[in-house]
Amino acid sequence: MPDVAERVGGAAQVAGGQVAAGEAGGGRGRLDQVRRFVLSQPLGTGGALIVLVLIATAVLAPVLAPYGPKDATFAPYLPPSAEFPMGTDQIGRDMLSRVVWGARLSLYVGLTSVLFGVTLGALWGVVTAYFGGAADSASQRVVDSLMALPPIILALALMAALGQSVTNVIIALAILLVPTAARTLRSVALSIKEMPYVEAARAAGASEWRVIFRYVVPNTLSTYIVLFTVNIAYAIVVEAALAFLGLGAPPDEPSWGGMLTAGTQALETAPWMIFFPGLAISLTVFGLNLLGDSIRDLTDPRLRGGLG
Repeated sequence: MPDVAERVGGAAQVAGGQVAAGEAGGGRGRLDQVRRFVLSQPLGTGGALIVLVLIATAVLAPVLAPYGPKDATFAPYLPPSAEFPMGTDQIGRDMLSRVVWGARLSLYVGLTSVLFGVTLGALWGVVTAYFGGAADSASQRVVDSLMALPPIILALALMAALGQSVTNVIIALAILLVPTAARTLRSVALSIKEMPYVEAARAAGASEWRVIFRYVVPNTLSTYIVLFTVNIAYAIVVEAALAFLGLGAPPDEPSWGGMLTAGTQALETAPWMIFFPGLAISLTVFGLNLLGDSIRDLTDPRLRGGLG
């Protein structure tokens, strides 16, 4: 019995060592993937860093902002200084605090609207592509009608009908994103539904909805991820445009577009009011576009730059 116990103990130690080695190997594998991504996608790495800074700024806004975004307790039009690195606006609010809190508002609007809009559009496109027939043709005529309208005009019409609020901005942006996502994912699903494994699933007796969500939808995720990333930048730009035109978030909210509107009224006397929000919008869109392009390169086998 002692010999058996010793052999069992030795086997357990060997197995434990193999598990630990596997975990260590998995960690090294992930680090190797990150290293290859940095080397093969330097622009994407820069975009990812910008996005990480944006997310950190949005999450830590209460800590990073020296004052409240709506605190109008200082002199108006103070130039940038040690106390106010980005100056103050027309009613004495600290511009640094408003730009920092604006990152949270922009990220919230962008992520929420894209999550609902792209997801609903993707499901719409995949389902209609799979079933085809009259339903698919009718849905594509609806998509054509929505895409025929200039996006900013459609957004302005929706905001005029819904009213001025952050929630209504999200609804308007989601409606804008649905037709593009539906058209893009439909084209992907049309090719996937003809693949042999989908036909085999149907031949094996799988229900239509099981085939859609078990075999078709998972194979569209790479396209969905690219659409999701790129459209966050688009949603942030449209939200800023709506706020700039006075139809976005309420004026007291720390919206980058609203700050640009206020800055145009004092462009000569207080140029910092338009410079810093504009810089924040430009860097955010630049970083998201770089990251989105890199993700597209990695998920599309026809393009170079993958991790291998």
